[in-house]
Amino acid sequence: MAQLRFHAIKTSLKRKPLKIKEGKRRSEIFGANVFNEAAMRQYLTKTAFKSVLEAIEKGTKIDRHVADHISTGMKEWAISKGATHYTHWFQPLTGATAEKHDAFFETIGDGLAIEKFGGDQLVQQEPDASSFPNGGIRNTFEARGYTAWDPTSPAFIYDKTLCIPTVFVAYTGEALDFKTPLLRALQAVDTASVAVCKYFDKNVKRVTASLGWEQEYFLIDSDLASSRPDISLTGRTLLGHTAAKGQQLDDHYFGTIPARAMAYMRDLEHHCMLLGIPAKTRHNEVAPNQFELAPIFEEANLAVDHNSLLMDIMQKIGKRHNFTVLMHEKPFKGVNGSGKHNNWSLSTDTGVNLLAPGKTPMSNLQFLTFFINTIKAVQDHEELLRAAIASASNDHRLGANEAPPAIMSVFIGDQLTKVLEELESVTNGKLSPEEKTDLKLNVVGKIPEILRDNTDRNRTSSFAFTGNKFEFRAVGSTANCAKPMTVLNTIVANQLMEFKKEVDALIKSKTMKKDDAIFNVLREYIKKSKNILFEGNGYSEEWEVEAKKRGLSNNKTTPEALKVKMTKANIELFEKLGVMNKVESESRYEIEMEEYILHIQIESRVLGDIARNHIVPVAVRYQNILIDNVTGLKSIYGDRFKDFAKEQLALIEQISGHIEAINSSVTDMIEARKQFNKETDIEKKADGYCNKVKPLFEDIRYHCDKLELMVDDEIWPMTKYRELLFTK
Repeated sequence: MAQLRFHAIKTSLKRKPLKIKEGKRRSEIFGANVFNEAAMRQYLTKTAFKSVLEAIEKGTKIDRHVADHISTGMKEWAISKGATHYTHWFQPLTGATAEKHDAFFETIGDGLAIEKFGGDQLVQQEPDASSFPNGGIRNTFEARGYTAWDPTSPAFIYDKTLCIPTVFVAYTGEALDFKTPLLRALQAVDTASVAVCKYFDKNVKRVTASLGWEQEYFLIDSDLASSRPDISLTGRTLLGHTAAKGQQLDDHYFGTIPARAMAYMRDLEHHCMLLGIPAKTRHNEVAPNQFELAPIFEEANLAVDHNSLLMDIMQKIGKRHNFTVLMHEKPFKGVNGSGKHNNWSLSTDTGVNLLAPGKTPMSNLQFLTFFINTIKAVQDHEELLRAAIASASNDHRLGANEAPPAIMSVFIGDQLTKVLEELESVTNGKLSPEEKTDLKLNVVGKIPEILRDNTDRNRTSSFAFTGNKFEFRAVGSTANCAKPMTVLNTIVANQLMEFKKEVDALIKSKTMKKDDAIFNVLREYIKKSKNILFEGNGYSEEWEVEAKKRGLSNNKTTPEALKVKMTKANIELFEKLGVMNKVESESRYEIEMEEYILHIQIESRVLGDIARNHIVPVAVRYQNILIDNVTGLKSIYGDRFKDFAKEQLALIEQISGHIEAINSSVTDMIEARKQFNKETDIEKKADGYCNKVKPLFEDIRYHCDKLELMVDDEIWPMTKYRELLFTK
């Protein structure tokens, strides 16, 4: 291992950036490998083109006969781009993407063949679903599952393969993927938002949820990463002493991008342009060798697809540049981890961002309606939002110095806080004309079209308003954005439906006109949502105490956080809006709990192997070197040898202590694992792994890291933090 480590370091130091040829302008190649509107106009008949547009804009079904025309045009376009195969590209509950390639090829007899791709192959496929997570939806021997074309997300070509975004469902109809519930949630928030928008603009026919994600990641030389079994098998370092220099000087953040990283970014962005991923921003992040890529905002479903695709191509492009791309939320101890902030908003088909104040009081009232309802939704479902970003890997990051805590809170800034306070103080009941005018001009009308950043950006808030959108900061870097987006759009849709019921009830009672009813309901929501609003330091102990007083949850671990998904109220919430039925909700809970257990189990096995088979033998070897040295000193100096071997004797004793502690903790960890592997109740099993197995990781790591500081660097087997983080 020591030889592998030094070979890896020498090789990595010789790396030179892969030269990337500068090509055409980005605007010229953007979407070149996407079957977008321009491609459809060229390759589809008018009937087929119109059918696809109506499916995208209105959600209408595409006739199977028309699908044949679409598939023909899509095939001809793909072949013209060099594609030889096609695949239904989907997002199963593994967290990765999935694909099975078939060739545009069919024999027709007499030794002849043709390129074929029909409407049936486009619209529906039947991949083997037997090995995908299903949470008990079907038996193991029932392998049938279906993928069905999602026309709202355009097909694209990658690696000479036509990729068709699809949903993935079981034979019985339940969703087995992330996309299906997301599409349902987006439909729900569209319907609910349009109904509320009618109070302000009768012309609104559609509301679209938008998403802008920010992908953080680490770039590690591939040879160095390969020399670490923990990185190779778990995506993070399970041990390793922090380097003397980390991120304390803040010299990496927004600094000059290293040459190798820049070459990788250019190559990655070129592929993003071809695939229609609107990559806009790149920069160094806080930790050494940490970076970020962010795109222009898109419709939420398309944005989710693009992020899933991006994570795939990041790894592929990384290999070309001899980089291993680490997306784990906390790959290195002692420096910042990685997140994926989800910036979310709602926009109408009339061109209005519903979370951006307009130029008039009435526009501001519309803004306040959606703004306050979103806050109310978070207040009522903060535990569900926490569950949406729960994972074994994200547990390491939440509450650290770069990520919000497990307590959900909403940050809105001083300016909007004052607006809400004034709105809350409005007299109950019907407003007089003078009061209404005063309210609109002096309270609602105070909100400028572009909000001034009059407060510092609160990095400790999990859900922050940032001018014309909400930023869900707690999402982890490995997450599929569909999970938090499904929950967020569902709870907002539900809240808007409740809001409309209350406003309509006041109007129908003939005691209030529309504006009075809206003001009265919003005022009550402000009062009921105060507990979720917090402007201070989310990392402080005082906030934990205060949050508890306010009745806010603080579910610090994934097993704690996920349990809320099984409450009757939350199951009924998803059922009521048609996002997930009870079976789908229960299956996802079981899958996520099992996934948590397996992650901890794998890390436990890897850590035990490294500690006993790599660290302890090297420590013993070095200890023997010290013993030989002491023995030699004794042969020279006799009884006086202790005067010359004090440090060696102390080291020998300390090493023995650390070896004993490692072996003892590894044994305890294995026994705990065996105990909970027998547990049939998934909650008890997850709790056992969380509270009994996982805590031993730190004990083992502590003693291994202490040995790293003692053992001769020439024989230490593991590539060190200073080498992983500072090799450019």
